[in-house]
Amino acid sequence: MRDRSFKIYRIFYPLSWVYGSVVAFRNKLFDWKKLPSKSFDVPIICIGNLSVGGTGKTPHTEYLVELLQKQYSLAVLSRGYKRKTKGYLLADAKSTAAMIGDEPYQICKKYPNVRVAVDENRCNGVDKLLELNHPPVEVILLDDAFQHRYVKAGLNILLTDYNRLFCDDLILPAGRLRESSSGKRRAQIVIVTKCPNDLKPIDYNIIAKRLNLFPYQQLYFSSFHYDTLKAVFPNSLENSKFEELTLSQIKEKDVLLVTGIASPKPLVKLLNENVRNLDVLSFDDHHDFTIQDMRLIKQRFEKLDIKQRIIVTTEKDVTRLQEHPGLDKNLKAYIYMQPIKVKILQNQQNSFNQQIKGYVRENSRNSCIFEVKNAY
Repeated sequence: MRDRSFKIYRIFYPLSWVYGSVVAFRNKLFDWKKLPSKSFDVPIICIGNLSVGGTGKTPHTEYLVELLQKQYSLAVLSRGYKRKTKGYLLADAKSTAAMIGDEPYQICKKYPNVRVAVDENRCNGVDKLLELNHPPVEVILLDDAFQHRYVKAGLNILLTDYNRLFCDDLILPAGRLRESSSGKRRAQIVIVTKCPNDLKPIDYNIIAKRLNLFPYQQLYFSSFHYDTLKAVFPNSLENSKFEELTLSQIKEKDVLLVTGIASPKPLVKLLNENVRNLDVLSFDDHHDFTIQDMRLIKQRFEKLDIKQRIIVTTEKDVTRLQEHPGLDKNLKAYIYMQPIKVKILQNQQNSFNQQIKGYVRENSRNSCIFEVKNAY
């Protein structure tokens, strides 16, 4: 059963109406071509949502990276939320989370053969990426750009949280929507994310009816698969500690969970069901950890069982914790991260993969060249 206990702030209805009217007028300007949407001669896939954070954009972007990277030269373009720099930056070995943002940095470290760039001006970012050679960029993934309509993506993937469907939500500040649910019409694919693995067929049908999609839209459901815990500082481990830990290996442990993500509930639930004692230290999404935060982490950790204790955090939080000057070196041997992978449900993974690959294949430059050659 879905958790629909999220807050709606009815007192802000008037402000939501004003904000929603402004956003709706902006969208109309794009629809009427009063504001320009630029197309590019390369497949561009946009992964976004209608709400403010927490739908799993980064894990789904990584799913597409793993799906396409062996066959195509990929680039991921993001605005680099909360980075300390401005303008276009192409990530390299010297890049940090502060320079390009935590999520782009995470992708860049995991997939060294994929170009990762940031630019608040997405059109400029795409232009810059298309100037690259050796090899030239063949596919661009736009991270969190559903509202950035200056770039006309060829394929729009819209994510919505299973526990907070966009059809049940309201526009900011009464709810968490950036625009009204009517914005769904711009998507060719809608994915309901963070679903439980035991979702029943009737639940799929109920959600599909609630979302009320258009005939040209394809609906998928996905869940998170939590992989083996991995040591963040393997060189700091003692002989008695492991570089990886399965859920069965932490059943008798005390765990301090440290998160700075939009929606830690699924991870909290997972650990609650699999550890002896769980203490949760939760910060805001993309939280910039301070020296005081580092002291608090140490204080909370030292209250746990000295013989059976670890710290668990997320991949995104690792990007901001790993190089933090205030992190106590004595804690490093105890810190593990929880990787997340996306699983497409309802035996639709092959269908989803083929839809993505089919779009890229039909719109790639090589495909156009091949068609021209065959015409003669």
